[in-house]
Amino acid sequence: MSAHDHARPGPVPRAALPWEVWALLAGSFLVAAGYGVVAPALPVFARSFGVGVTAAAAVVSALPVLRLLFAPVSGRLVARVGERAMYLTGLLVVAASTGACALATSYPQLLVFRGLGGIGSTMFTVSAFSLVFRLAPPGRRGQVSGMFTGSFLLGGISGPALGGLLVAVDLHAPFVVYAAALVVATAVVGGLLARSSGVGVRPPEPGVEPLTISRALRSPTYRAALTSGLATGWAVQGVRVALIPLFVAVALGREPVWAGVSLTLFAVGDGVLLLVTSGLSDRRGRRPVVVAGLVLVAVGTACLGVLPDLVVLLVASLVAGAGSGLLQPAQGAAVADLVGSRRSGGPALSGFQMASDVGAVVGPVAAGALAEHAGFGVAFGVSGAVALVAVVVWLTTTTPGVIAGARGSPPEEAGTRAA
Repeated sequence: MSAHDHARPGPVPRAALPWEVWALLAGSFLVAAGYGVVAPALPVFARSFGVGVTAAAAVVSALPVLRLLFAPVSGRLVARVGERAMYLTGLLVVAASTGACALATSYPQLLVFRGLGGIGSTMFTVSAFSLVFRLAPPGRRGQVSGMFTGSFLLGGISGPALGGLLVAVDLHAPFVVYAAALVVATAVVGGLLARSSGVGVRPPEPGVEPLTISRALRSPTYRAALTSGLATGWAVQGVRVALIPLFVAVALGREPVWAGVSLTLFAVGDGVLLLVTSGLSDRRGRRPVVVAGLVLVAVGTACLGVLPDLVVLLVASLVAGAGSGLLQPAQGAAVADLVGSRRSGGPALSGFQMASDVGAVVGPVAAGALAEHAGFGVAFGVSGAVALVAVVVWLTTTTPGVIAGARGSPPEEAGTRAA
């Protein structure tokens, strides 16, 4: 870490966001909305083949499992063929997978077709993440990270309502509509990105090496981001969705509608904080914002096991959602600071995504086993502890509180080139 890392230069003029960023944000919203559109239909469609609840749930898990397995390959492909080609190919793979699901005539076909969509999903996510942060002005990476996360959140909220209406028309309709929308989006976004000179395969600059995972792991910031990414996947994306409905029914003895209210309040807290504070880490630094978000997630998760009460559940859901809204833009921007705008960071970005996916896959299984054998209190307590471990890791990093790229020189010019 150089002396320049600790400098506190004056604020630079607020740079405008490139139009390519807006195109990618629109694409992210559409993809997330599509996931929401097919969500009400997928388990019902699986059950129509005469399988049980466990098998129907396996169809839902097929996509994230393939995302996790393909993530290392996608990172290398981004560096080799460029973000634009990977982005558009990923959209088309998801479109083909979704369309094939509508044509499935058996449960094994549906399982395979849905799983293949995970390959396209990770291609799209890693390339979009890499491209958005490369194009974003260094002083607005935190804000862009929040906008990127928010586009997924808004899409995920709006999609299920349309999906429910389409299921009422025909069980295959959500898959057909989503596949067709992705094909149109590929054509439109692809045409827009084709006009951009800042998108495509870039020859390596002299003295600027690609940010591989092994090189990124030398950075305390990257190691901390992996830890908080794992905690986010575990507590936010995994355990909350998997255990809250069971907690409401078994521990609280309440109607299922309260699980929906809890998840909605979480989304409200997440969305409001994303909207209000997405640029906070650009002004105050990545670490304090990440730590504050992790603490809120830990408290909002662990207190469910200590105080099993409906009111506590609703308040805790709002608190944890607020923590997620603080945390995710800042940790994403911290990784983007390491990559910078002058080098390829596909492998490092895919590693960051893998950490979150591992948490989302392992967290529900581990917490479910703990809930079954030791009670919900232990399950939520351990999940909160995972977030607190990430707090300790972030607090003990050598990263300065204010990222140099937020107020002055881009971080790749401020001593982070070797990461």
